Amino acid sequence: MIPILVFDIETIPDVKGLRALNAHPEAMSDSEVAAAAFAARREKSGSDFLQHHLHRVAAISCVFRDDDGFRVRSLGTPDDPESKLVHDFFRIIDKYTPQLVSWNGGGFDLPVLHYRALINGVTASRYWEMGSEDRDFKWNNYLSRYHSRHLDLMDLLALYTGRANAPLDDLAKLCGFPGKIGVDGSQVWTLFQKGRLNEIRDYCETDVVNTYLVYCRFQLMRGEMTQAAYDAEMSLIRSSLAAIEAPHWKEYLTAWPPSQPPL
Repeated sequence: MIPILVFDIETIPDVKGLRALNAHPEAMSDSEVAAAAFAARREKSGSDFLQHHLHRVAAISCVFRDDDGFRVRSLGTPDDPESKLVHDFFRIIDKYTPQLVSWNGGGFDLPVLHYRALINGVTASRYWEMGSEDRDFKWNNYLSRYHSRHLDLMDLLALYTGRANAPLDDLAKLCGFPGKIGVDGSQVWTLFQKGRLNEIRDYCETDVVNTYLVYCRFQLMRGEMTQAAYDAEMSLIRSSLAAIEAPHWKEYLTAWPPSQPPL
């Protein structure tokens, strides 16, 4: 099978970049720099959600599914710099040329990763291939919106209509999956400031599994998975998560009731 790489990122304000752009006094704390950026953004747009290039990657979590099975993990370690996390993500693509799957990856995760790769000097030649070295990529690459090497489930299910977008948490729960467990994206900056990066990574991992579960349901809907194959995949995911000695997976499995037929 073609390897499948489902990914999700969690971000925090790029405080170093904000300092460089706005010449904040050295006496301003990171929290104050971020608060000033949120306030300026809110005044301009009505939302304090920063522009993509002002995000810094705090965690990247992935599901990797191939002939060897199902794995889920966060890239790097909590002590690794952003540059290594971004490098590791694109290195996986360079090595395996996987099918990428995301939820809003085209609208957020990938643009942020583009900017952070550029800022950190990360090479990602396979990802940026558009047919100059591999002719197959002229017709199907990671970058073109309507090509399939990257499948943004949110974008496709909404038929590329922003007003029809659905939150992953809602759709996962409507499909009978756990959805978010304990943490949501709005808490990431607060958790990071408290040094609770492991909780951010755990949250990101559960979100990426939610995405893979919805992807499997999508494959069942479009006839790419039989009911028997879908049921077997659900069993594989459950057993793989149960084998991981980590509290967030025990909580996740508790929130995922025994296998239910699609509604």
